[in-house]
Amino acid sequence: MLAFESPECNNPATMVIGDRLRELREQKNLSQGHIEKRTGLLRCYISRVENGHTVPAVATLEKMARALEVPLYKLFYDGDKPAKAPDVFKQESSGDGMWGGSGKDARYLNKLRSLMGKATEEDRKLILYTLQKMARQ
Repeated sequence: MLAFESPECNNPATMVIGDRLRELREQKNLSQGHIEKRTGLLRCYISRVENGHTVPAVATLEKMARALEVPLYKLFYDGDKPAKAPDVFKQESSGDGMWGGSGKDARYLNKLRSLMGKATEEDRKLILYTLQKMARQ
């Protein structure tokens, strides 16, 4: 389960991050005082984070992960291995061999998209019109 998925509280991310930090700290038999010494954060602040009263900054989460001797992703995910990131650029293959779906053509298409994004609207219309005329030949 990801740490920010919690339906039972008003601010799910804060509450579950705090619960997860407490869980990891207790698994390692560390007190809030130990975390205070390892991070330089005040014990009262650590308590507020664990109880969901304070939203820690990313830098603070990094300090806590180091103090707990766990990779940062462990604060958000309780699986054994890091969650696999979705491939946002991968397109579902329809099996029809569409041009630009993979390989060299896909790289070419991405370059074209990037360049088109830099062109003015008027230039994009002209390019589209020209391509439509070329495709009819």
